[in-house]
Amino acid sequence: MTHPFEKIFSYQLSSQLEETGVYTLTSQERSWLKSMLEHPAALEALEPRTIAKLRECTLDDELPDLTGGLIEKAGSREVQTVHPLLDPIRRILRHRQGMTIRCTTKKGKLNDPQPGLPCKLEYSMVKREWYLHWYNSRTRSPMHTRLAHIVSVEETRMSRSRYEEMSARAQKLSEPPRYEATVEVLRIYNAELTRILHAFSCFDKRVEFDENDQTYRIHLNFSGSESQFVLTKLRFLGKRVRVVEGEYLKWRMRETTRKALALYGVEAEAKEPADDGSGEQTAAKISS
Repeated sequence: MTHPFEKIFSYQLSSQLEETGVYTLTSQERSWLKSMLEHPAALEALEPRTIAKLRECTLDDELPDLTGGLIEKAGSREVQTVHPLLDPIRRILRHRQGMTIRCTTKKGKLNDPQPGLPCKLEYSMVKREWYLHWYNSRTRSPMHTRLAHIVSVEETRMSRSRYEEMSARAQKLSEPPRYEATVEVLRIYNAELTRILHAFSCFDKRVEFDENDQTYRIHLNFSGSESQFVLTKLRFLGKRVRVVEGEYLKWRMRETTRKALALYGVEAEAKEPADDGSGEQTAAKISS
């Protein structure tokens, strides 16, 4: 049976479906899913009720014929992607409870049991291993541990208020600090606003327009690891923009200017010459 919504090209419709948690699949994707559910590894990776629900959704789809189209070549040693600790950790995550975890070091030394809170499971496609992000309530620090180094995980009951408190603390520590800065577009370059916004397209931003001064201001929000990238974009745009808020970016841009002038033997701060009577000044002051 062909689904009436095989492909959706409307961005507005697809975004509304995403907000409501509805996912659309093509007939080829449903056929692939049905074949994957027939694999023996599905019984280890998914719960029986999940498999039953997915099979119900793909009941009318035909299995793809893969007998003659695929040839398996000799490869490296296959790594098992289903770890026995996945089910108990997922169960603790669903129950929103704490845990007692015991791990080994890289040298094989067994550590003492540690109380904590599981945050999320992550699979690395590069190393082909599972990792557990968790919060160590004893040391009050976020942890990132390979499942291969975890010996045992036991659920620890805790109150809902205690769980919410620890979860908020863990989320705050795991998230990188965010910084804000305001970049002003010089009025004579308003015609190049599209180009300037394209330079900052990968950052969270908000554009403000002052009708009195006919000036655009771009409010940027970025993490600490992205600050160098922001500086690269500012240097690329040159005299078209200037930083009006954000002391760190101002200081870095002043340092860039000072080092550039030093290459040509120019002092970083020059005194502004007096007016010679003609109303023009022959030198510009490097503003700080």
